[in-house]
Parts: sequence; structure tokens; C-alpha cells
Amino acid sequence: MTDVRVPLLGESITSGVIARWHKRTGDVVRAEEPLFELETDKAAMEIAADASGTLEIVAPEGTTVEVGAVVGRIEENGATAGHAAAAPAARAERADTPAPPRERTPPVAPAVASAPAAPASPTRPVGDSGPAVRKLVAEREVDPSAIPATGRDGRLTKSDVLAAASAARRGAGDAPERGTGDGTRRVPMSQLRRVIAARLVEAQRTAAILTTFNEIDMTEVMALRRRHRERFQQRHGVDLGLMSLVGRATIQALQAQPIVNARIEGTDIVYTDAVHLGIAVSTPRGLVVPVVRNAHGMSIADLERTIADLAARARDGHIAPDDLAGGTFTITNGGVFGSLLSTPILNPPQAGILGMHKIEDRPVARDGQVVIRPMMYVALSYDHRLVDGEQAVTFLVRVKEQLEDPGRMVLDV
Repeated sequence: MTDVRVPLLGESITSGVIARWHKRTGDVVRAEEPLFELETDKAAMEIAADASGTLEIVAPEGTTVEVGAVVGRIEENGATAGHAAAAPAARAERADTPAPPRERTPPVAPAVASAPAAPASPTRPVGDSGPAVRKLVAEREVDPSAIPATGRDGRLTKSDVLAAASAARRGAGDAPERGTGDGTRRVPMSQLRRVIAARLVEAQRTAAILTTFNEIDMTEVMALRRRHRERFQQRHGVDLGLMSLVGRATIQALQAQPIVNARIEGTDIVYTDAVHLGIAVSTPRGLVVPVVRNAHGMSIADLERTIADLAARARDGHIAPDDLAGGTFTITNGGVFGSLLSTPILNPPQAGILGMHKIEDRPVARDGQVVIRPMMYVALSYDHRLVDGEQAVTFLVRVKEQLEDPGRMVLDV
């Protein structure tokens, strides 16, 4: 038998929440097959099976687990990767065949029929539990007598009720949680969303955030993309996107104004010669910021390739915690959603974040004439404890100059 354990999750991460099991107790699994989804304070990731066999779930969805904790077991019963084709038959056979000679959890009542099995534990009426649990049972409309109790003396806990309610919703086809008939409903925040909320409040509370704005004429950089996009893709195997060009301009501006790439630690200013560029990515689970490490040493093609790979893995839930750590500066692009102007919030402990926005044709004055040009507002939010206004404005002007005259990025002038 092989224990399914929570693996090492990377820098400073000691626990996570089981967001979803891809299999149920009694299902046949194969080695390297995605087994469950773990949500930490930095990302959500899929954990694969280490062996092939029949799964027994120990920790149900919604459970907070420490690194190294046993969350399930796989019994090698002949349904290995080499016999994967027999898995459907094995699953059907289990419906008529007694379970292996190992103690299993009693069947769960219909109200939570789809709940993953948990270690055998007593159940008690809700009256034996505290008022908070009784209130939660009433709100979630679950049968307390059918929920395995993990609390002291066999009492139900809030985690027991939440796990059962989640399982009941899955059994109903992931239907939205029902409210009280007044058009409202209550949904628990995910672990990732709670951490995002806490970090944003922390940034507002601990940093002196100020934002400066500018606008960029995108005519030349868009013409550059049109002229060279096809040959660039043929040569490098990746599209010439806007983010890599903005990233290159940002890197050169950070090298010219290194204080914007620094951070505060206690009473010290920590300068970093390397640029580890964070790229904000919107995912179904919330906003995450994967980091392009040593971006200052990359070509535009390498930047484009790395950004595309990190963004795809973040959206698919395959991003690793180490991919989200160690950034020195962040770029966020609200323009892809139609945002015309915004004031981005810092990603602590970074001292700056650059906000891109929608490119829109607007009338501007050029050489005494009114012309229509593709314009983009940009915003730099910065920690005024560390960065002075002159340095922030100079940084943003440098980004503007690089993008309005892309040849400067090549010549580094």
C-alpha cells in the first residue's frame, strides 16, 4: 500500500487546502495521473499519484493539511498502469464485489452521497455540537447524522459540515449554493482569494502608495509588430506579443532607475541587480503573479516564450509555488479586459507595479496638427517611502520613450 502525502510545496509553504479530488474512494488510479487539487496561499496545483491501484481517500475536500500529511492511500491490487484498459471493468466489478479486507468508512446517507469516504468516525446529532455548528448545519441544509464527526468526543466541527455541504453540491451537479429565497447566497472564500484579500489590505496598510500616470503613443511599436511578426514567429517559434516588448522597455527603465527595483527590509534598502519580473495573470481561481526570473538577461523571444508558458500553466492550475516567489517588480495589464485607466496596488514587498491599459484611437497633437493615434495610458504605483516622485516619473518616461521609439530598446539608449 502506498500513502498519498502532501508533497513539499516550495519556499515558506507549510500547508494547503484540498480543493478537489479528481477521483473517489474505490476508483482505480494510475501512476502520474492527476489525483487531487491542492490550494495554498500562493497557488492552486494538481498533485499526481505516485503509484497505481485502488484509491482510498483519507482527507476530504475542504480539509487543511500540512506538508507530509497522509491524505489518501493507494492499494496495489493489480490495476496498474499496464492494466489501465481494464479500469472500467474493475470499477464495475467493485460495484458487485466486497471491498478489500480493510476497514472502510460506513456508507454515507443520500444527502451527502457523493462525499469522498473518510476514516471511520462516530456521528452525533447536531444538538451535541456548539451553536456555530448548529447554525452552519441549518444554513447548508445537510443531515448532521450522516456526517462523519472528527471533533472531540465525536462532535461535529465546522470543517465537517463544510466538507459535507461541498460534497452535496457536487452530487447535485455543482449547482449554486441556495440562499434563503431573497436572491442572496453565501459561498465560502477560497484559500487563494482569502490570501489575495489579506495581501492587498497589507499593502494598503504598510506602504505609502502613490500613483503617477502617462500616456504612450503605440504607433511605432504596433507597426514594428506588423512588419516583423510573421518572420519573428518563423524564426523563434513564438508570436511577437505586446507584453514582451513592454517587458523589455520596463527592464531597461528599471536598470536606469534601480530604486524602483529595490525593496525595504526593516530599516534597510535592498537593491537587486537582477530583474525578476512578475506578470499578473487572471485565472478562474483568482489573480496570481508568476515570475520571469532573470528577465534582464533574456532576449525578446525568450521573454515572450517564458511569459506565455507561465501564463498558460497559471490558468491551467499547473503553476508551482516557486514560480510565484521572488519577484522584484510587477506588470499588470487591465487593458485586455477593456480598462482605460486604473491605479494598481503594490505586490509586497515590491516597491513598484506598472499598469497597462486599453489601446484606443484618440486625437492628439503632432507638429501643430490634430491626428488620430493608438494611445495607451500607463500607471506606475510605487512605495513613496522608498521611491521619490522624480524617480517614479523618470522611470515611467523611460518606458514611454522606449515604446514610442522601439529602436532605443535595441540600442539600449
